[in-house]
Amino acid sequence: MQLPVVYQKAKEQVFMIWTTLQPLLTVHVGLASSAKAIIILEQCGKNKGYQEMDACGFHPEGGCCMLDGPEKIESTINMKTLWKNISVEGIDIIFSRDAGRYICDYTYYASLYYGSGRAAFIHVPPLSKSVTADLLGKALQTIILEMLKQCGEERQ
Repeated sequence: MQLPVVYQKAKEQVFMIWTTLQPLLTVHVGLASSAKAIIILEQCGKNKGYQEMDACGFHPEGGCCMLDGPEKIESTINMKTLWKNISVEGIDIIFSRDAGRYICDYTYYASLYYGSGRAAFIHVPPLSKSVTADLLGKALQTIILEMLKQCGEERQ
């Protein structure tokens, strides 16, 4: 599902994902336009600091995602372990604890909030001659399969 670059609409769609589909895990993928051949595994979402305007010229009231939410929420997926245990030929993978303060982090925080931490966020680079759709697709498949393995271990 493609989410809009609009804070409120993205949050509403994330809420709908969790309430209607009730997934075991939701994996969000966002574009990191400045990244060159790097995939970034994000560990946590932050609740405050959203001052940048969205595509409609708005930002959340008080720069906050959830008024009653904690400062940050960690994913139940251990991204650091994932990062250490995975490699994809042709693309670097790094670990991050800061997804920025725009729609990506906002969406991630909302998903972590509604899904009790059962969400993941992956920043990907734009497609290029070195990062083809095929390469990126294979990398995401490898990463998501590892995430699902962690979910399976968690449920046992």
